[in-house]
Amino acid sequence: MFAKFATRQFSSTASSAYKVSILGAAGGIGQPLSLLMKLNHKVTKLSLYDLRLGAGVATDISHIPTNSVVKGYGPEDDGLSKALEGADVVLIPAGVPRKPGMTRDDLFNTNASIVRDLAKACADHCPNAAICVISNPVNSTVPIVAEVLKSKNVYNPKKLFGVTTLDVLRASRFLSEVVGTNPVHEHVTVVGGHSGITIVPLISQTNHKNLPKETYDALVHRIQFGGDEVVQAKGGAGSATLSMAQAGARFASAVLDGLAGEKDVVEPAFVDSPLFKNEGVEFFSSKVTLGVDGIKHIHGLGELTNAEQEMINTAKETLVKNIEKGVNFVKQNP
Repeated sequence: MFAKFATRQFSSTASSAYKVSILGAAGGIGQPLSLLMKLNHKVTKLSLYDLRLGAGVATDISHIPTNSVVKGYGPEDDGLSKALEGADVVLIPAGVPRKPGMTRDDLFNTNASIVRDLAKACADHCPNAAICVISNPVNSTVPIVAEVLKSKNVYNPKKLFGVTTLDVLRASRFLSEVVGTNPVHEHVTVVGGHSGITIVPLISQTNHKNLPKETYDALVHRIQFGGDEVVQAKGGAGSATLSMAQAGARFASAVLDGLAGEKDVVEPAFVDSPLFKNEGVEFFSSKVTLGVDGIKHIHGLGELTNAEQEMINTAKETLVKNIEKGVNFVKQNP
């Protein structure tokens, strides 16, 4: 999967042309994410928006000799609408980062308002775009975007994604460290949500299904709470930005490949899912096949161990609350 991604991302023979807009492009995630999308040859127009420094980041990145025109925008002169107009894919990393001791849910009140307002702008100016939500807590911000789009009668569940790819990257890396292999060859499906115990790595579906229990438990915990390592290591100065940018770029590249009609483009994502709707879980992360209209197929979870099934059950209980929190926020703060 990694090798395929690298080929997709940097293939200079790609003929498809797309406009990608990044909202929050001057932030800790936004800047490296903008750089990585500038290197994607499917992107011929790159629009970078931020409250400040959007134009500066755009000018900096525009000097890189790939076949895309980069423009930066701020809130002045109706910049947000200009940044979004005609966009095929919108990436939203805007918001405040986690600090030591904060959970993703602690970010909710601030980031919820930001995401709601950006979703309104997307609905007005690029209603057909694929929207990739990075702003945490994803378990709640994705439902916020959905409710805003519904209120404006432009909701397309096939084109709304919560980016959970960082969990997949961490799972591959951390598993490889445990078993002593090259992480490029370790493909771990991660399902559920994008916060703590809602993150469920399906280790049983890899080549390493018989790990000792103590090793397995430690690995799962590290995958679920890997973000805390970064927050602590940065001493409160930030959270995961560079790895998140790579995750965002990988997922956005997969979406672009799907839009371009490439075959067998599969990535996990947090989406409007039928898997557990009958249990009140409106959104769930699992593998999705991406196509010209966005989501082409939502995959089931496959065979699970008892331990994985227990984690899924726990995740669902938390997800119901997280999703409800997002929905209620829009109802109370339209």
